[in-house]
Amino acid sequence: MSTSKPPSLALLYPGDRPMRDRADPAESRFAALFDACAAAGIRTEPAVYHDDFADEVAVQLRGVDAALVWCNPIESGRRRDRLDAMLRGVADAGVMVSAHPDTILRMGTKDVLVQTRDLPFGSDAHQVDSLRQLAEDLPPRLRDGARVLKQHRGHSGAGVWRVELADRARGTVRLQHAQRGSEETVVSFDTLVQTMAPYFDPAAGGHMIDQAWQPRLVDGMVRAYLVADRVGGFGHQAVNALYPAHGDQPAPAAGPRLYHGAGDARFQNLKAQLESAWIEQLCARVGVPQERLPLLWDMDFIPGEPSPDGTPRYVLCEINVSSVSPFPPSAIAPLVAAVKRRVHGRN
Repeated sequence: MSTSKPPSLALLYPGDRPMRDRADPAESRFAALFDACAAAGIRTEPAVYHDDFADEVAVQLRGVDAALVWCNPIESGRRRDRLDAMLRGVADAGVMVSAHPDTILRMGTKDVLVQTRDLPFGSDAHQVDSLRQLAEDLPPRLRDGARVLKQHRGHSGAGVWRVELADRARGTVRLQHAQRGSEETVVSFDTLVQTMAPYFDPAAGGHMIDQAWQPRLVDGMVRAYLVADRVGGFGHQAVNALYPAHGDQPAPAAGPRLYHGAGDARFQNLKAQLESAWIEQLCARVGVPQERLPLLWDMDFIPGEPSPDGTPRYVLCEINVSSVSPFPPSAIAPLVAAVKRRVHGRN
């Protein structure tokens, strides 16, 4: 009787040397995923990563069938350049890597907002390639309403700015950074341009994305957690870092992110549209085959104005691929099953 070798998996996440030396799945933020993998017969090990011991982690990853990766575009002040080069080499050696760095570049940057602006979940979005273009193109758009400027790649609100005309005659704007702890200020347009200058550095992507402000942000953001091309759960949160104050009233406070299963009745319209059309349309637009989708990713939506027939509308504000954590418990079982399918499909 023949027996097949059980699949092996590494969970890669950032840390320092002491974290790597004492890595214990039971103490990891992914403890539930480690347990579910073990129950499914997947041999799973932690792969704590830092650039200082990248070669050591590369050797470890070459010894497993698959690697799931959690690392932000900028982690503790460091970019992912060395990690991405290592992951490409590991993938070329036959290890299934999710998310592959090339897939992240295709769908996990703010450029996706421009690429999908004419799709059902898209909105008015433009790529701005220089400070000169920003100075020329932004003022006419601001006359039609507030805008949101987003750096090419980032996380946790860094490099995301709400801009609104304050006094057209004086050439001032209201400027609000989405990063935690930031406050709205009124500045000259020249100061706005100077503030955005670092995002046009080639090392920062060399451009920004200008997207129309979505006034229903106060109704909360809906995050669809996806396992490959299926919905694994939802998150719902009042994310009001950019919501403007009115008069003496402060902006609404952000609420906790609440997690819900894929069957939550409130989000079935969104789930149906994602699984029946939107994911396929996204893949075609960004050039990622559905069979190469990340095993865990998410799409963040802000409620738009309902259709004339009352059907809810959702507007994409970003896609997260690099480091999707935390995630709803309902996504764990389908994620484990997807790992097994993807590994067996490569053997």
